[in-house]
Amino acid sequence: MATKKITITIPEELLEEIRADAAERGVSAYVAEALWAKRDRDRLVELVDWLQEEHGPVTDAERAAALAELDSIDAEHRNRRGGGSGAVA
Repeated sequence: MATKKITITIPEELLEEIRADAAERGVSAYVAEALWAKRDRDRLVELVDWLQEEHGPVTDAERAAALAELDSIDAEHRNRRGGGSGAVA
């Protein structure tokens, strides 16, 4: 994928943390990954907004069912990892 060099301004403390977290992959790769993730989240918000316009808002029952399904998936992941402690790894 082609790349382009840009200049951005961020708080100094944040840059220090990013440099520490980015390590060998570098700040540019770290920032690019964060921007891809942000873009994906923005697109999901647009999808949710559109779905709610088309089908109405999510009901409390639907939300509860979805959260229960996520809990079930989390429990399955813990079991597969052999860590039934309740903490998500």
